[in-house]
Amino acid sequence: MESISRISSLLETARDLTVEAAQSTGANRSFGSRAAVRDVPFLQVKKLLDSRHDREILEGLRKVISMMYRAKPCLPYFSSVVKNVASPNIEIKKLVYIYILHYAESEPDLALLSINTIQKSLTDQSPQVRAMALRVMSGIKVPVISQIVSLAIKRGCGDMSPHVRKAAALAIPKCFKLDPNTLPQLLDYLSILLGDKQYYVVGSAVTAFLEICPDRIDLIHKHYRALVRKLVDMDEWGQLALIRLMTTYARKCFPRRTIRIQKNESKGFYEDDAPETEGDAAGDEVPVLDPDLELFLRACRPLLSSRNSAVVVAVVRSFLHLGTPEYLDAAIGPLVALLRSPQDLHQIVLYNIVSVCLLRPAAFVPYTSHFFIRSTDAPEAWRLKIEILTLVFPHSDPQLKGLVLSELEHFTKASDNDLVRESVRAIGRCAQSDSRTSSRCLNLLLKQTSSGDGNLVAEALTVIRHLIQQDPSSHTATVIKLARNLDTMTNPEARASIIWLVGEFAGIGGEDNIAPDVLRILAQGFTDETEPAKLQIVLLAAKVYVHHLNRTQAADTPAHPAEGYRSGNDGSLAAEQTELNGGNLRADRDPSPQPEHPITVLWRYVLLLARYDTSYDLRDRTRLYKALLAEPSSTQLASLMLLAPKPVPYTPSPSEGRKDLFLGSASLVIGPEAGSHGLSGYEQLPDWVKEGDEPDPMLRAETGAKTPYGEKRDVPAGEKLDTALKEKGVEAKPNGLEKGKEKTLDDWLAEEDEESEGSEGSTESGDDEEETEEEESEGEGETESEDEAEGDRLVK
Repeated sequence: MESISRISSLLETARDLTVEAAQSTGANRSFGSRAAVRDVPFLQVKKLLDSRHDREILEGLRKVISMMYRAKPCLPYFSSVVKNVASPNIEIKKLVYIYILHYAESEPDLALLSINTIQKSLTDQSPQVRAMALRVMSGIKVPVISQIVSLAIKRGCGDMSPHVRKAAALAIPKCFKLDPNTLPQLLDYLSILLGDKQYYVVGSAVTAFLEICPDRIDLIHKHYRALVRKLVDMDEWGQLALIRLMTTYARKCFPRRTIRIQKNESKGFYEDDAPETEGDAAGDEVPVLDPDLELFLRACRPLLSSRNSAVVVAVVRSFLHLGTPEYLDAAIGPLVALLRSPQDLHQIVLYNIVSVCLLRPAAFVPYTSHFFIRSTDAPEAWRLKIEILTLVFPHSDPQLKGLVLSELEHFTKASDNDLVRESVRAIGRCAQSDSRTSSRCLNLLLKQTSSGDGNLVAEALTVIRHLIQQDPSSHTATVIKLARNLDTMTNPEARASIIWLVGEFAGIGGEDNIAPDVLRILAQGFTDETEPAKLQIVLLAAKVYVHHLNRTQAADTPAHPAEGYRSGNDGSLAAEQTELNGGNLRADRDPSPQPEHPITVLWRYVLLLARYDTSYDLRDRTRLYKALLAEPSSTQLASLMLLAPKPVPYTPSPSEGRKDLFLGSASLVIGPEAGSHGLSGYEQLPDWVKEGDEPDPMLRAETGAKTPYGEKRDVPAGEKLDTALKEKGVEAKPNGLEKGKEKTLDDWLAEEDEESEGSEGSTESGDDEEETEEEESEGEGETESEDEAEGDRLVK
């Protein structure tokens, strides 16, 4: 009978396997042919769920889960599904738990019916079932069960399996969201889990800590060093959470200390006794790291080889905000290596590289070739690459500078207008950052003025204008060359830029300046100009006229005040004599009227042209200039407004506004569009704690033996004995010698002789002791025999 039952069970198992194989094959064929999934009738699914066979229940649950993820109504199956939660089959349990988590919020009353069964699963023998039960219980969003979930977390914290403890750590934030009043209990559980010996339990505990109480750094003090040592072994999510926590912890607990290192300069023989000045005493300030902070930074170094790009960026962020320049220089190479990652990560990586490059551009000079533009780069990617090239340009050697300028010059001839415009602007920023290459950059830009693209010419002239303003006296010939291009220039912005430059140079050279002649030519075609050009022509006319009036006043001013006084007195006397003579003298000396200067005539002509223009702005501007220059003898206010020295323009890097944003954050990628305070949830890194306000370093001292994590060290018996003697206050001498004294060969030989003599002496003493014992035994025997004889006499 036993053999028949065994054979029948084997046949049933084989049948089940055959049916499952056929079903899986059919599913694969339907998936391969992309056939539409048919809806199974309600009664058929319910019959499968109510079956007594695990295989049919499993098949029914799979159909229900499939319909659930296709947004089909599955609530009618709730009672049939929930009653299978007590099934011993783990596959059935998993599917039932998935269903309960999905519909528990919409059907809380029915979900509460399964709580008792899930609680029983917390005591199951399988750690996987216990962890899954805890995960499901904390995922049921019903506030009534918050205390039950809290007790389940407490039981999970003391579980022998690390998987269950990890599930307990992940359940803490869910319980806190259900009922914030459970925070004191959850903090106790969290403190226990932060001190766990398993690294994957600690990673989940750190994540829970950041979610419910990121400001309670007092819970971290006693676990700080253990957490840092577990950093390398954690998974990527745990590493990200712990690096973020430790970066904030370091700013709040370790003050920024610096020391001043004096430069060693060789002095002459007679300069040794010379007193040091204040400038000599001052040196470079070097940051000094706290030992615990340096422990964290050293633990982060191996993570630069992580396969996860987010971990590498997090390590670079910690080195940037906490470490010394040496740590940051070591992280530049791995950060640049992230450019080999998939294309969708390039833009994010480049934003982080630009943010670091703004603070330390010299460290990226060896990697300049990685930022040359490729044909497959997206527009946002090549914009960031061009920005990086301009940032490292002033720190490069002459050969590399020439290579960068050649690269930018090549892209000024590209077919993409945006790329051409960015290349021209980049050449201007390169010339602005390094004055030694400004002449070459200017020649490259002057070549673009002959291009047929009006937008390119306008952009090039804007950059040229900024470069000329940096050193106006040495660019007179450049302005003359640009003025000759006005005959062929058609772009309004380009013409306006050239006219403005001519007006800025109107006072150089006196009467030999080209500005009046340029004004005369432009006035002839004034009516055909665009409004930006007309505004600049009126401004040029005002500047030329002011310079003319200033030169005229300087020429009419007498060289000696005494001569003027005499001429004034002579004039008054002549006037009186004329009046007495009846005006005959005035008639004799009446000079002929002199013709007006051409510049004055040109000024009035331009005013007349602008008076009848259709532009309101142009007419208003013209009336302003006319009022300023109404009195030719008083030009101080006009000179102050029109001829005031202009500030040298400075073009910042396009990403200058992102420099203070947190490295690796979404606000850094989005930029100014995220608002002044970043996206929702963005938190800025706190400032360094002040000296004296930091917590006591003894709080981070570890209790118990300081055995390195992951090492099981066997302590020899001699070391244990020495430790016990030290605890009792007895100082042990190693090898019978004084502390710190090494044994020589003579000591070893002397020790052997003493041992041999001691053994002979012990042998002799042993013989003497035996003889003494025999004599004593004989004496005792004699004494006993005498006592017996005396007793016999008394009896008789």
